[in-house]
Amino acid sequence: MANETTVNDAAPGGAQGPGLKKAMGPKLLLFFVVGDIIGTTIYALTGKIAGKVGGALWVPFVVAFVVAFLTAFSYLELVGKYPKAGGAPLYIHKAFGVNFLTFMVAFAVMCSGITSASSGAQAFSGEYLQEIVPGAPSWLVAIAFIVLIAAVNFRGVGESAKLNLLLTIAVMAGLAIVIVFGGYAVFAGVSDPTFTPDPSRLLQFNTDTTPLIAVTSATALAFFAMIGFEDTVNMAEETEDPAKTFPRAVLMGMAITAGIYLVIALITSVLIPTDVLSDSTGPLLLVVQVAAPWFPPIVFAFIALFALSNTALINMMMASRLLYGMSNEGIIPKQFGLVHQARQTPWVSILFTSVLAIVLVSSLKIENLGGTTSLLLLIVFAIVNVACLVLRKDKVEHKHFKAPTWVPVAGAITCAFFASPLTGRPLLEYGIVGILLGLGVIFWGINYLVHGRREFDAEKLGK
Repeated sequence: MANETTVNDAAPGGAQGPGLKKAMGPKLLLFFVVGDIIGTTIYALTGKIAGKVGGALWVPFVVAFVVAFLTAFSYLELVGKYPKAGGAPLYIHKAFGVNFLTFMVAFAVMCSGITSASSGAQAFSGEYLQEIVPGAPSWLVAIAFIVLIAAVNFRGVGESAKLNLLLTIAVMAGLAIVIVFGGYAVFAGVSDPTFTPDPSRLLQFNTDTTPLIAVTSATALAFFAMIGFEDTVNMAEETEDPAKTFPRAVLMGMAITAGIYLVIALITSVLIPTDVLSDSTGPLLLVVQVAAPWFPPIVFAFIALFALSNTALINMMMASRLLYGMSNEGIIPKQFGLVHQARQTPWVSILFTSVLAIVLVSSLKIENLGGTTSLLLLIVFAIVNVACLVLRKDKVEHKHFKAPTWVPVAGAITCAFFASPLTGRPLLEYGIVGILLGLGVIFWGINYLVHGRREFDAEKLGK
């Protein structure tokens, strides 16, 4: 979800050094956006979304895209106005100036990285891995996966936009296989009569509830598919002319991603009966096996595992660095800012986030982890949309993108709605969010008792 950058003692914040290199042009930023969004959801949660909505799998993806698109406009206005790394905590701090609120937003973003990586771990241990290593114990693999990610994170992984470009191409290759083979099968038919293409499923909704609740509950989970665009604002200081480059790259990247998701949702729903799809943790592998039984499933399984691994690593890196940044700013205990002398990585923060991820993958289902991730970020997005409106009073000299006023208003309302119980979202997810944010309150309280009230620089939280 986030990109780790190397800061030469941070020029923007008033420290020493030349600052970050302007290495991101429009095309590279476009690939970064697409690569940051595509990940766990489309490869692993498509079936769970179908289980909530029914055969009309495409509907929640369309609704989720609209909600994400509205919030993206607010982010684009804010990143053009304040072209610095920092993201949501920076914007919210500038708008409201309340340290505790800024901290809780930053902590929520950190927790979303952990729950996202945990859902990736659950997906990694599912049907994709079973295709390669039949009979592998899922719970043990999921835990081992988190431990391995922690080891790589501890060793130190320098993320770069060019590497992200290569990873994006590999992940997109897997989706291209699904679209080409699946699309052909939709029109030409398949050899297995059990999976005869049935376009009528596209208008079928879950009969266990009302169509409205079926769509809203599925959208609450499907929104997980569109997150990632918000992390691109952390590349602002490394982007050429961000005020001009970001709007086109981000909106085009989101449109490309939404188009891919929509096509795959249509193909998947037409080819695979909903009851079969809802039980699958490897839905795209199922599509390939039905559409092209001659294609080696192990090859596609490797591609899917690669996509899930990359997503989880990026999320855990983001979470540990954000925790480290909060410690450096003196808003949580200083122990989380300890850096290993040899590896030069924040080992305490890595250990804490990894242990928390292990607890989550050991006790929760993948759909609950995905839903919790979307819930955390929907809350953050609702506040960011309000911050965008509040900051209209703060004028800057340079030109920047400005969203129509109704857009952040609609973004705040829709994000708040899909974060609410009115959507049919499981109450368990609110409990998980409460526990995670409760940890943040405890950290804040401990630090307040020890050090008292302290001002901090929101621009440094994500670094």
